[in-house]
Amino acid sequence: MYGPSPIIVLSGNTKRESGEKVQFGNITAGKAIADIIRTCLGPRAMLKMLMDPMGGIVMTNDGNAILREITVQHPAAKSMIEVARTQDEEVGDGTTTVIILGGEMLSVAEPFLQQQMHPTVIISAFRQALEDLVDMLRTKIAVPVDVKNKNEMLKIVKSCIGTKFMRKWSDLACEIALEATATVALEENGRKEIDIKRYAKVEKVPGGSIEDSKVLRGVMVNKDVVHPKMRRRIENPRIILLDCNLEYKKGESQTNIEITKEEDFAKILKLEEDYIQQICNDIIKLKPDLVITEKGVSDLAQHFLVKAGISCIRRLRKTDNNRIARACGATICARTDELKEDDVGTRCGLFEIKKIGEEYFTFLVDCQDPKACTILLRGASKDILNEVERNLQDAMNVARNVMVDPMLVPGGGATEMALAQAMNEKAKSITGVHQWPYRAVARALEVIPRTLIQNCGVNMIRTLTALRAKHTQAKSTTWGVDGETGNLVDMQEFGIWDPLSVKAQTCKTAIETAILLLRIDDIVSGTKKQAADGSGAPAPTDGAGDS
Repeated sequence: MYGPSPIIVLSGNTKRESGEKVQFGNITAGKAIADIIRTCLGPRAMLKMLMDPMGGIVMTNDGNAILREITVQHPAAKSMIEVARTQDEEVGDGTTTVIILGGEMLSVAEPFLQQQMHPTVIISAFRQALEDLVDMLRTKIAVPVDVKNKNEMLKIVKSCIGTKFMRKWSDLACEIALEATATVALEENGRKEIDIKRYAKVEKVPGGSIEDSKVLRGVMVNKDVVHPKMRRRIENPRIILLDCNLEYKKGESQTNIEITKEEDFAKILKLEEDYIQQICNDIIKLKPDLVITEKGVSDLAQHFLVKAGISCIRRLRKTDNNRIARACGATICARTDELKEDDVGTRCGLFEIKKIGEEYFTFLVDCQDPKACTILLRGASKDILNEVERNLQDAMNVARNVMVDPMLVPGGGATEMALAQAMNEKAKSITGVHQWPYRAVARALEVIPRTLIQNCGVNMIRTLTALRAKHTQAKSTTWGVDGETGNLVDMQEFGIWDPLSVKAQTCKTAIETAILLLRIDDIVSGTKKQAADGSGAPAPTDGAGDS
């Protein structure tokens, strides 16, 4: 994986006689993608170092981050990478698991294709297995959780952090993730909305140690006031947020003015000054302490605001302005003449500007019931901070998923093994040729505990056989693998849990991807090749196209 840009060439056969060869090519491509990140599962996961064409490096064991950086040429491999992205956007965790499981689903389908079983038979068995699997997850394995019990929630988030780079600081990371998620949670009309992507911003500041990281009850932005005489610390400030220029308005289209007399130029300058004074007066009459605008602030406007004792920050990002509005209760206005008392934000406890390293940062903190927050991350280098941010995003997504759907399933491969056992029992009642692909899905689920055992470095066959035997006993669905030692442990006592929504989404996505790739019987290139005689007529493309 070293080099200027990791490129994996997974080309199919150049000559296609039948759709079967394409399917075998797709299976090979899916397995190759799964093999790349197989070592990234569990607490003993290895990191991958990826180099981009610009010479930058990424060190991570996050499945989605790895697959985003590599370049593949086979269309089936590209669709596997898309699966990891979908999983990340949908539930934010389980990206490595979904790829390994998807690759294994394709792998177990291969013998049936070699035995001339029709792909539609395999697909219908896979679909039935998926329906039964989701039903078993919710009815037989999942257990409810009390979201208000902080210790329980910390245990759940800790099981997510335990496989990541940040596990050394897992207590701190869990506290941060839980506090940030709880801060941005909003309940409207009985529906819970937790938008961590938009309202829980991570600010990475190199320097200090990871222990200095914390959640700010408010917003922090990399900005300074526009004038040196403006106040840099205000308690309980009145805040006005604007989405307009505090400078002379320019024409919407190109404007030319012809001046014949010298006095006319003075008149135009006077109009400009009057306009700026007017918009400043609109602001000053509401007696704010701080004005924040997304656009520019002219020198003249700065002069009027300094005289009135108002601090001002300009050119703020739209997203940051939205966060400040949620945190301090202000309304963003597009025109100064429409400002009202209700638009002023008063929920912020402290406005302060601090210098960290060489940069100035604005802090709007100690807000009353803020629905937005900033996570300040400190650490030795940018690479470490980037990996910590990726880990934290996963932890916050886990906390969000549990808050929205408070059901848990045991981790450490216990759920997959319990599902495999239950599906093997169910397969006995299925008649006809469908039962073999159905059993194959149960066998494929064992890839997760198997990979965990392999990554621990213990005897895989002996441990997996012992785990299978354990799951044949009554009331042992919570037994799984300790990812550190490779021993068999009861996950209920060990305290490793996964949110049901993540596990269900993983199984759905993996099986549906396998079904999708099994349905493909030909890959046709969309590019035209020049004929060998140079006539310009397109030559017939082979089945593989330019994959």
